Amino acid sequence: MGRRRTAWWRTRAQGGRTPVAGAAGQPVGVVRRVSVVVAVLCATAALAGQPATAAGAPGSYGYDKGDRAVDGATRAADAVGLNSGKTYRSSLPKGAGLYYGLTLDAVSDVYVSVTAVPPAGTTVAATDGIRVSLQNAAGTGCTHQSASFGASRSPHPVAAWAARETGRALCKGSGQYYVLVERVDASGSSSGTWGLELTVVSEPPLARAGTSDAPQVWNSESPEPVTGEARSRAGGSGFAGAVAVGQGVWRGDIPPGGTLFYKVPVDWGQQLSVTADLEASDAGSGYVSRALDLALYNPVRASVDEAGVGYQGSPRSAALEALPPVEYRNRYFVIDHESGMRFAGAYYLVVHLAAQVADDFGPGPFPVTLRVRVAGTAHGGPGYEGQSEPRNVFDVTSQDRAAAVTGSGGGGDTAMKLLAVAGIGAGSVLLATLGAWTVAARRRAAT
Repeated sequence: MGRRRTAWWRTRAQGGRTPVAGAAGQPVGVVRRVSVVVAVLCATAALAGQPATAAGAPGSYGYDKGDRAVDGATRAADAVGLNSGKTYRSSLPKGAGLYYGLTLDAVSDVYVSVTAVPPAGTTVAATDGIRVSLQNAAGTGCTHQSASFGASRSPHPVAAWAARETGRALCKGSGQYYVLVERVDASGSSSGTWGLELTVVSEPPLARAGTSDAPQVWNSESPEPVTGEARSRAGGSGFAGAVAVGQGVWRGDIPPGGTLFYKVPVDWGQQLSVTADLEASDAGSGYVSRALDLALYNPVRASVDEAGVGYQGSPRSAALEALPPVEYRNRYFVIDHESGMRFAGAYYLVVHLAAQVADDFGPGPFPVTLRVRVAGTAHGGPGYEGQSEPRNVFDVTSQDRAAAVTGSGGGGDTAMKLLAVAGIGAGSVLLATLGAWTVAARRRAAT
């Protein structure tokens, strides 16, 4: 592009001759410039709209294009540092335990979530998975959590998290901390390396300290699932590309072994409930344990709740537990599906269909219907002192609500957002430049 532009300017500088007229009376130079600009715009649009992976395909996972590559260390002393507000891509061999470093202040709560991505066709046991823990420089553990593939023994992305919470007696103060990611494998499991995606989110303290008690009363009755005509909404292939949905009935197709990612904006004071329906199949027979899995993760990708059902060809439904309205004080609950509802923001619905479904009922894809309810009136947040990292992760904006209607995805994919903006900006500049060239060329032609 740079060489062509130089050539154009060189031609314009030679002799001031009148350009030869082309199609529709336009100077040939202008026609050529139109062709070049159109080609550039088409290429930009194609690049900006290029999907990372086929959503839901077995073994595929849509990593955030902004992920930074990082290697885990086998010793804490060698750990590479991670920064709040960033996402990272790494890998985890069988039987390994890898360390990553964190330098933390004394006042922010920090959450680290790790998504493990086994390759397609991997053999896994029900107990296989990962364990994520966070510890201080002395090796004292702060928190830990594990995630496994469960009774279906179907490999798919699973996420576990750990946190440094300043309100806890352990792990107070600023300084060096470490994240330890361990792979849990049964003896007969595949030996291949798993992919990892790590996210680090910091939550600032409150400007004014509030009560440290969990809400005493909330509506714990499970509401009736949302009814109405289902709207088609294909899911995303990862957290970063999760497709937005709001209250309503949404339908997507999923192949056996596939996983779909959705996100729901839930504001302070609002209460989320979700049911997933797997439709009947008239092909084949048999029974698959835990065929359909529905998992809920909060805005820091921390596990909140999950539900699953077996399948024998007849319609089945999986429903999440009754969840409390989103409130800051929920963090003082003990049970995960209550304490996890502690932030406003994007809540992720991850739907997996076991690979074994194909053995009994064919390759699919199979229709899955999500019934999403967001009840209650939104209210203001708790009043943070400062910004989260990444910024606005605990906010629900008008753009988020609009995306839930239109089905936009990839809100967390930083690189693709920048590419799209850059593409639009570049297109605008090119069109403006083309207009100026056209006017100048017509004036020269008239003289």
